Amino acid sequence: MNHLKTFTLLAVLTALFVGAGYMVGGATGMLIALVLAGVMNVVSYWNADKIVLRMYGAQEVDATHPQPLVRNFVQDVHALADGAGMPRPRVCLIETDQPNAFATGRDPEHAAVAATSGLLGMLDRDEIRGVMAHELAHVKNRDTLTMTVTATIAGAISALANFAMFFGGRDEEGRPTGMVAGLVLMIVGPLAAGLVQMAISRAREYEADRIGAEIAGDPESLARALQKIEAYAHRTMNVAAERNPATAHLFIINPLAGRKGDSLFSTHPSTANRVEALMTLSAASGPRRRAGTAVPVTGARTGPWGS
Repeated sequence: MNHLKTFTLLAVLTALFVGAGYMVGGATGMLIALVLAGVMNVVSYWNADKIVLRMYGAQEVDATHPQPLVRNFVQDVHALADGAGMPRPRVCLIETDQPNAFATGRDPEHAAVAATSGLLGMLDRDEIRGVMAHELAHVKNRDTLTMTVTATIAGAISALANFAMFFGGRDEEGRPTGMVAGLVLMIVGPLAAGLVQMAISRAREYEADRIGAEIAGDPESLARALQKIEAYAHRTMNVAAERNPATAHLFIINPLAGRKGDSLFSTHPSTANRVEALMTLSAASGPRRRAGTAVPVTGARTGPWGS
């Protein structure tokens, strides 16, 4: 069923892109858009992780990093992956003050998880583990390929719509289609792409929260992390995300300023709703169980890493 949903999603996005090509250049534009969509799908499949990580300037880090904060981060990601019976993903760090994180890659064997320096500096160790367990859940569910390809094609649809706004559309005989068609494309293209992103992202985020809480064995730490990230993410500009809004659904919390809640155009569920679901899960699961680590836990940490 998951593969069917993925195929349907990509088919819808490809159709939107091809339709936008028709509006811009008639039959020729449609053919060019179809070829480009095929190329983008292939390139995204084989290079999904590289595309997004390069976009955000993410640098791979390992357990030999000179900063203890980062070493602990890498070790905990590896421990969580081992505990979940998953291949260890590449671990990356993004230098930005906004607290956030995402996962990417075409499958669990070729995955990468990334966290921002703002997230490492703001959350305690248990909370960071909860966030990274959420990202590992996306990898385990094989969400990462779909989410990255969605970002690629949705971005292309928006770019094509902008092109149409300046140059107008043409029919199959090369005649201008007029201002109305251009306006329709300019509005409907990005709107449709955004609605598709919204449809996949909300359900996947709730499921990744649930499975991530199971991987970390601590729903409450993830709930606290979501609340903290939400509180600070929209106060701090993520320049790369603002330049690439089609990638917003990749992050654990929407990185775009001023976009909160379950509004029509939101790519994420309400954080309050996610926290409520996690707290319900915590109450049902009983005492916390910290999975995938050799370090015993004597209680929730409240200070920064290394304190």
